[in-house]
Amino acid sequence: MSRFLTVLLCLLTPLAAHARCDGTDLIAALPATEQQALSDRANATAYPNGLLWQAVRDDTTITLFGTYHFEHARTSAHLAALTPLIDQADSVYLEVSNADQTQLQRELADDPSIMFITEGDTLPDLLGEEDWQRLSAEMQARAIPGFMAAKFKPFWAAMMLGIGPCEARNAATKENGIDKQIGDYASSIGNDSRSLEDFRTLLTLFDSFPLEEQLDMIRLLFASSGDADDLAYTLRQRYLAQEVALIWEFSRLVSLKFGGATAEADFALFEEQLLIKRNREWIDLLIRDAPGKNLFLAVGAAHLPGDYGVLRLLEEQGFTIKRLPFDAL
Repeated sequence: MSRFLTVLLCLLTPLAAHARCDGTDLIAALPATEQQALSDRANATAYPNGLLWQAVRDDTTITLFGTYHFEHARTSAHLAALTPLIDQADSVYLEVSNADQTQLQRELADDPSIMFITEGDTLPDLLGEEDWQRLSAEMQARAIPGFMAAKFKPFWAAMMLGIGPCEARNAATKENGIDKQIGDYASSIGNDSRSLEDFRTLLTLFDSFPLEEQLDMIRLLFASSGDADDLAYTLRQRYLAQEVALIWEFSRLVSLKFGGATAEADFALFEEQLLIKRNREWIDLLIRDAPGKNLFLAVGAAHLPGDYGVLRLLEEQGFTIKRLPFDAL
């Protein structure tokens, strides 16, 4: 996998940060024929565009908002547009509720082995000198010192490298993305947010992967082209344009181009573990809780489109899906 795949964790996992970082739109920089082919693939996806949706079945309504987990220039406007919908909700669901986010931080502090290698060889030994020096320099650019970077589990190191240096540096001091703000607002009106999943499941998701595959997630990103800050800028701008499927197809395009012989299988595995499997489990939970209620759901935008996205899965459960206007952009 390349950084173009790992950066999608901005749309998949509930990390929070503050980022007002500029760059170049890498999709706009593609040759015209490649841009058109990319758009065609994205538009062939189920529910390709849109951040705000409503699913209705009988007396049950689920409002869904696709988030960008980093704070951006329009975050406050987004929250203001969403508050009337949150006010009407019987329950508010996040990937991980604010209370569970706090517990997550406690558990990471109490058990470093969740994120770090606590015994045996560390990344300088596992990667070799040349790759380690490259990794160390990249982590330094993200305000992560070498002694800490050396002990990251490979997947966590790859995840950090998938985030642009500008966003990563800002993340060190700010934790106020839209997910947290939605949770804070829900709490302020006496409707504390609920979790769609146990955060421990996500934190340990890749522990079962062979170590060499995890290391390849770091090595293969060095083969990809493009600046990480440009990639983050592209992701953010296309998100604000509500072109969610286009983001995913771009990540697929570049991952397959630079990811080596196993790139297609790697991408499919990532998609299954981080997206499809979680979507199915979330819908199972919602179907149990939803009957007769008005629910508000905020999840990473990449979970919305596609044949296995939450919108199509709800449609398969008999819900009528409608895109809602969202002009707070």
